[in-house]
Amino acid sequence: MKIEFNLDEIEIVAKQILAANPEKVILFNGEMGAGKTTFIKILCKELGVKNPTSSPTFSLVNEYQIPNNQLVYHFDVYRLKDQTEALDMGIDEYLYSGNWCFIEWSEKIPDLIPEKHSVVTISVLNNDKRLIELK
Repeated sequence: MKIEFNLDEIEIVAKQILAANPEKVILFNGEMGAGKTTFIKILCKELGVKNPTSSPTFSLVNEYQIPNNQLVYHFDVYRLKDQTEALDMGIDEYLYSGNWCFIEWSEKIPDLIPEKHSVVTISVLNNDKRLIELK
């Protein structure tokens, strides 16, 4: 699935991505500033997160409650030096929990990604347009 969109259409695109029934572990690819964190915030909102969301750049993972006592985990592993750091924080428990796991900079932990996952790639076309691809 590929969708070209304006930034003011981001909520519609998030609904379309979720309607496509992706795996619950989703890797987010795109250059710095492409809008990965922004898109994840909108996905969280669409899933029912009521509290404010933010980038987990320093905490590595943020946890959000959604309806039916489910959770969303948002990871930003950009600052990790190696995969051992991710294992030390217990990332495998998160990834195999059955909850939503949104991972930015997953190329830092290639050997830890579950076999069943989806990939969202966001490309900047210009200041107002993005291309999003779900695999």
